[in-house]
Amino acid sequence: MKKFTKKQWIKFSIAAVLYTLFAIWMQNLWLLLGLIVLVDIFLTHYIPWGAWKRSKNPTVRNVLEWVDDIVFALVAVYFINLFVFQNYQIPSSSLEKSLLVGDYLFVSKLSYGPRVPNTPISFPLVQNTLPILNCKSYLDWPEWGYKRVKGLGHVKRNDIVVFNFPAGDTIAVKVQNPDYYSLVEEYGRERILLDKATFGEVMYRPVDKRENYVKRCIGMPGDTLQLIDNQVYIDGKPAENPKDMQFNYFIETDGSPITEEQFRLMDVSKDDRMLASSGGYYQNLLSYLGFTPNANGQYNPVYRLPLTKKALAIAEKLPTVKKVIIEPETLGGPTYPVGYNTGWTRDNFGPLWIPKKGTTIPLDERNLALYSRCIKNYENNTLEVKDGKVYINGKPETSYTFKYDYYWMMGDNRHNSADSRSWGFVPEDHIVGKPILVWLSLDKDRSLFDGGIRWNRLFRWVHPD
Repeated sequence: MKKFTKKQWIKFSIAAVLYTLFAIWMQNLWLLLGLIVLVDIFLTHYIPWGAWKRSKNPTVRNVLEWVDDIVFALVAVYFINLFVFQNYQIPSSSLEKSLLVGDYLFVSKLSYGPRVPNTPISFPLVQNTLPILNCKSYLDWPEWGYKRVKGLGHVKRNDIVVFNFPAGDTIAVKVQNPDYYSLVEEYGRERILLDKATFGEVMYRPVDKRENYVKRCIGMPGDTLQLIDNQVYIDGKPAENPKDMQFNYFIETDGSPITEEQFRLMDVSKDDRMLASSGGYYQNLLSYLGFTPNANGQYNPVYRLPLTKKALAIAEKLPTVKKVIIEPETLGGPTYPVGYNTGWTRDNFGPLWIPKKGTTIPLDERNLALYSRCIKNYENNTLEVKDGKVYINGKPETSYTFKYDYYWMMGDNRHNSADSRSWGFVPEDHIVGKPILVWLSLDKDRSLFDGGIRWNRLFRWVHPD
């Protein structure tokens, strides 16, 4: 019988203990079969794992050494990305001023517990599409169900959360904004399926391959949420508002333009500066909004700007500003649920109960409109209405018990945020993680050597307040 050295036993023991702890954490004892591989790597050596190192050809050794290092790095990155943390870049202004466009974040998977991947075979560091090749970055098979391992905590109210886009389960490849369900409501499903020149292929994406969004968790499972005049109420009580919450305002001047210095004083980025009186959609609304032409029959400059309370106070004190009005709710667009007339708006919404795991609701026309996506798309049931009766998985039902907890996500930039008011609830299996650190922040409005790097935000912890 082959004898093993003390050094071999020590290396194997350390690797075996770590691997066993990982299998227990994953709550999958089948993974312990991997110990057989560790036995061979560290002890028996029946499989020549490093045979290439004995090659007499130095070129072969050098090439395979590079391949070995690259494979190891990719596996390590894949593991870290799945179970520890991933990078995320803030793409839009929906969370201004809590998180800024150009912030690069570390998103902790451990905060809420990492998910076992739905698509375990995929290319690391790529969400769903390989660059250049423009094809899927993952294999459709195998596809595993939802499972989350134990983390350091749970989603709390007012947490800033990264999650997979709930309405991203189905996409029209060439038109991904607005989402597929909004396109169906506007154009009809048949046209989208047939008009491939305009919309492209219609495809399904597993949960973990849907686009990542970041918003603030406003509503928890079991809450009844309502917005009244832009104020969120939870179970009838006013909710705490984000410190730097923003709304859109229309600002009329006496004819003078707002200067760069004044924009910076109000902390309004170039992407958010809209001259509404320059023509187009908002130009035609100025009369409706209460603005009147001047003596020359022309409108003074009217800007549409997102402002915090502090910025609003600054704007109202500018010597050239004549009038400031908040953007009316009529300009907010359609709200959840798409295609059902609730009478709700962006600024006055609900009351709406947020589903909680294990809770049973009666099934009627209104509840079906509010919760059918939860029942069908998120909890994978068939849902039909025939002859006035509701059928779930082919059986007549008068009630439904939810399998998941759900959350309500909104942006701090309340009038410039595509959030739960547009596409509804976020199920627990869509939760990715919690932003914990801004490691880089770039201001695209400035050059690299003129404030382009926001030094005061580097290595700053992300706080919900």
